[in-house]
Amino acid sequence: MSDDPYDVLGLTKSATADEIKKAYRKLVRTSHPDLHPDDASAEARFKAISAAYDILKDPATRARYDAGEIDGLGAERPQRQYYRDFANASDNTYQQGRGFGPDVDQADIFAEILRNRARSAGGDFADRGFSARGPDARYSLEVPFLDAARGAETRITLPDGHSLKVSIPPGTEDGQTLRLRGKGAPGFGDGPAGDALITVLVRSHPVFRRDGDDILLTLPITIDEAILGGKVATPTIDGPVGLTIPSGASSGQVLRLRARGVARTGYKTKGDQKVELKIVAPPEVDDSLRDFLVEWRKTHDFDPRVDLMERAEK
Repeated sequence: MSDDPYDVLGLTKSATADEIKKAYRKLVRTSHPDLHPDDASAEARFKAISAAYDILKDPATRARYDAGEIDGLGAERPQRQYYRDFANASDNTYQQGRGFGPDVDQADIFAEILRNRARSAGGDFADRGFSARGPDARYSLEVPFLDAARGAETRITLPDGHSLKVSIPPGTEDGQTLRLRGKGAPGFGDGPAGDALITVLVRSHPVFRRDGDDILLTLPITIDEAILGGKVATPTIDGPVGLTIPSGASSGQVLRLRARGVARTGYKTKGDQKVELKIVAPPEVDDSLRDFLVEWRKTHDFDPRVDLMERAEK
C-alpha cells in the first residue's frame, strides 16, 4: 500500500478538510479489523488509513507533509546533503532488510530505533537512561445514534480482558477518534504510556439521520392534516415536541425546529431539526371520503404536474 496519505484515502492534494474527513469515515467502516475479523489484511489497511488521516486532518502537519518536511508516517525527512551518511549509519532502521514493510506502524519504527541504541550501549532502556513514550493503542467502539448525539458514558473491553471507561462527548460523529491519555502501551524506560485511540462507529437510527449538527426526520401526516393544518407530536433527539403543520402542506415540504439538533461540546449553539413532511393516505378509503373527492374533482381542475410537463419539453 502506498505511503502517500492522499493515495491511501483516495484523495488528491486539493482535497478539502471536509472531503478528508468523509473519506476517512468511509474507509474506517470497510477496513477496521474489529468489523472484518475474517479479513487478514484489514488491520494493515486500517493502520495505513489511520496514519494517513493523522497526517492530513491537522492543517499544520498536512502543510509539513506537502512541503516534504515529513514522510507519510509523520517521520522527519533527513536533510538531502546528509542522506548518504544517514543511509549508511549503523542505527538506520530504514535500511533494506531491517524488517519494516510498507504497512509499518510509526511507533514500531521509533521503538526499534531506541532498542538499537540501547543494544549498542550494552544495556536496556532503564539501565542506559533511554526513555520514550509508549506506542498508542487503537480500538473501535460502536455506539447507539442517540448516545453519540446526546453524549453518554460506556465501557470498552480490551484484548487482555480489562475495560476502560469512555466518555462519549455530545455531538460525536461517525468515524471520530477519541483519545484517552496514558491508556495505551507502556513507555520505554521511564517514558510515559501511550494513549488509547478509540474510533467511534455510530449505529444508524430507524427514525433520525444526521447532517452536520442538524437532525433530519421524515414525518408522516394525514391528508386532513395536510389540507387543514394543525399541531402534531414530532419526535426529536431530546423527546417529542409539538410541530405546527401549515394548511395546504405538501409532501417534501421541510419545516425547521430551531435548536432541536446536536449540541457539540465547546459550541454555544445547537443545530436544528429539519422535518420533511410525507402525506400518507389512510390504509382503507371509506365511501364518504371517496364520494367527497369524486365531487371535488368534478368542480376543480388543479393539476400539480403542469409545470413539470412544460419543463420536460425544454
